[in-house]
Amino acid sequence: MIETLAYLLCVVGFAGFGYKLIEARHSQPVRTMWFLSGFGICIAAGIAVLTPAMAALTGPGPVAEWILTLAGDEFKLGAIGFAVAFTQTVWRGEGARLAPHALFTAATMVLLAVCFALSEPRRVGDQTVFSEGGLPFALGDKALFLLYSLVSLGLLVAVFARSAWHAEPGPLRAGLWLLVVGVGAAFAWTFWDVDDVRDLAETGRIGAREDLPSSVLAAVTIGFVAAGATLSAWSPAVAALIGRVRAYRAYRRIEPLWTALRAAVPGIALDPGRELAGGAEFALYRRVIEIRDGHLALRAHFDPALPARAAEEARKAGVRDIPATVEAVTLAAAIEAAREGRRFEPGEGTPGDLAEADADVATEAAWLVRVSRAWRRGVVSAGSAPR
Repeated sequence: MIETLAYLLCVVGFAGFGYKLIEARHSQPVRTMWFLSGFGICIAAGIAVLTPAMAALTGPGPVAEWILTLAGDEFKLGAIGFAVAFTQTVWRGEGARLAPHALFTAATMVLLAVCFALSEPRRVGDQTVFSEGGLPFALGDKALFLLYSLVSLGLLVAVFARSAWHAEPGPLRAGLWLLVVGVGAAFAWTFWDVDDVRDLAETGRIGAREDLPSSVLAAVTIGFVAAGATLSAWSPAVAALIGRVRAYRAYRRIEPLWTALRAAVPGIALDPGRELAGGAEFALYRRVIEIRDGHLALRAHFDPALPARAAEEARKAGVRDIPATVEAVTLAAAIEAAREGRRFEPGEGTPGDLAEADADVATEAAWLVRVSRAWRRGVVSAGSAPR
């Protein structure tokens, strides 16, 4: 199951980083985004070549298995090299010197391949066995991979974490923290091979397949790295969805208040029966306007002396949200006064609009949610102070 998830995340990673390359042509320096995308694609490819699906595709045989194993390690090294190049271009711009580390990475990859070939691995069941003469090369292969990977990934975690810590709140910061988690998982995934080195030194053999913890860390790595690097592609859609959900929740939460006002002033309903026809955001906007219109229609029925009494009673009762409670009390009293035909002369205590005149819909909706919560909890009764 975990290996299947890792395979599916590889597909998502390839698609996401491919899209990032296309997007980078218009919004980011192309070379920088090439490095970031190369990092993600190599990580995804490194996982993909080690999945059962790839083994089934290449067919049985020791040669195919050795090629896939070596390819997996080489892709991981390539991913780390791309990641280091990416961070250098981000921090130093076009003047970043990439050649030294590129040569170091290439030399490491070549040495890794040589050590792997000289180790003369032999498959026995689910384990890889090395001869006495090939064991030193096998240990060199693993040690070289671990040393390069752990040092480079540790530096990357530090760089991404520092960048995320100092970044302004927003998609960039969120994407950097996702990259921190992804690279951290890659560090743990690589560090997990330490037990292979120990087993290899003691027994001359290691497991031929990725174990469960490695598969889990691989899935976490590609998932978070792909999410962090492609955040700009999908975050607007997610933000829009979250906005619609929040608008609908606010729409439902102010319904008790709106229902009471519509019953008192039926004319405020702009399009009865089709409240959600234009979507949650538009429905919330309409409901806020209708509540405001109802409030204005009842303006002559507000008792100017009631807010002070209601606030005092609310303080005595230990009510937490006194302003919203006072608003709910005076509104309930105004509805009752309108029903009885009582009117009041405007005074200093007469409430004005439900929110500031220049407040946006979100601000007004948040205030109305508070008022509606006071209404819904039964802290008001028509024409009385809170209980």
